[in-house]
Amino acid sequence: MNLQPKSAARDFDQQWSQVRGMLRAEFGETAYNTWLAPLSLGGMEGERVLLSVPTRFLRDWVAAHYADRIRVLWRRVNPRISGVALNVVPVTATPLAPPKTTPCPPDPVPAPIGNLAAEPEIGAPLDARCTFENFVVGQPNRLAFAAAKRVAEVAIPAFNPLFLYGGVGLGKTHLMHAIAWQIRSQDAARKVVYLSAEKFMYQFVQALRCKDTLRFKELFRSADVLMVDDVQFIGGKETTQEEFFHTFNTLVDRGRQIVISADRSPSDLAGLEERIRSRLGWGLVVDIHPTTYELRLEILQAKAGMIADEVAIPEAVLEFLARRITSNVRELEGALNRIVAQATLVGRAITLDMAHEILQDLLRAYERRVTIEEIQRRVAEHYNIRMADMQSARRARAVARPRQVAMYLAKQLTPRSLPEIGRKFGGRDHTTVMYAIRKIEELRAIDPLLSEDIETLRRLLHG
Repeated sequence: MNLQPKSAARDFDQQWSQVRGMLRAEFGETAYNTWLAPLSLGGMEGERVLLSVPTRFLRDWVAAHYADRIRVLWRRVNPRISGVALNVVPVTATPLAPPKTTPCPPDPVPAPIGNLAAEPEIGAPLDARCTFENFVVGQPNRLAFAAAKRVAEVAIPAFNPLFLYGGVGLGKTHLMHAIAWQIRSQDAARKVVYLSAEKFMYQFVQALRCKDTLRFKELFRSADVLMVDDVQFIGGKETTQEEFFHTFNTLVDRGRQIVISADRSPSDLAGLEERIRSRLGWGLVVDIHPTTYELRLEILQAKAGMIADEVAIPEAVLEFLARRITSNVRELEGALNRIVAQATLVGRAITLDMAHEILQDLLRAYERRVTIEEIQRRVAEHYNIRMADMQSARRARAVARPRQVAMYLAKQLTPRSLPEIGRKFGGRDHTTVMYAIRKIEELRAIDPLLSEDIETLRRLLHG
């Protein structure tokens, strides 16, 4: 670790304070207090920032969900920073086994959702913004929304478990929070336990250490509704999987509702025992698909409507964000928050030029130069046709439609003119390219599967 003069150390502390302020503004108070507030500044190692975290669980979560963003924000404050490293530094040293004369402190008791304020340590707190009313429904998430609504509305499990899966920032956690809030509003006596798989694992390890597994079992198996987020994180943890398996079976046998989320389907979860994967697929398994341009725009319009009294956001800016920020909703909302923060804190009017300036670091990630040849190759692989078919004269629909999709993407993702694009597709005339673009635009409006294909290809091409 580098030793620094006191003045340099003060500057470094000020930088960390600035970064924390930006993190709080971007991710919100709840996420910040849950995952980011425990971080502390450790120092420097070369050009890397060293941050200390109190547990391995927290380190793994921050590394997976926030480390890249912390690095980007720190580089905005200090361009010399090249990376961020997370080190586990326990707040206090804890012996592996406490002396027999010292009682082990009790673990937090899973409380009904209405009593979360009294028992905040049972799991991640619920976000008051994550309700069904605030969830924007579109083709990619319509089934997941309907299934979550059904689970929240009925006392007898409609699907058990309800298994939601999809990529980061697509709405899984939002729907789980929404289920919990609605159950609370309907029947506060029902005991709802929501927590991450990491928290479940941590609670179980604590129970083992304190030789209090019986109490752990009673607490979790008495739940009316158990919701476990990001279940993939118990992969490879054999002892935790054993307890999760028995908890799952007990609750199902008692007719209690279980809701699970993960980043992939049960059959694709690596490190989970076959018997657990099988049980996770018992109920309803719902894939939350990547967002489309239309859904992203609706989400942004809904967010903009909530703050219309504070700041005006031109529709052109919302359309720009919906087209350029395609990875996930979380990043999309974060981009909008940054623009709004700049407008409200500095007093700048929101324009396209201003959005470009504020988001230049984020947009850079989407500006990797894409070639027409790369588009053709990706589209050919996706539709299982030959690369040569992109230049051929074949007019069979199985070939012609993918070729039109490739032309459409070439116009969307490259600076090439219509004649240049036509030449890359077997010397076709520019009017053929124009027809292909119009045809795909028309079909996207009525064919959600085609629209989803195009968004998938766009993400693959952006890398």
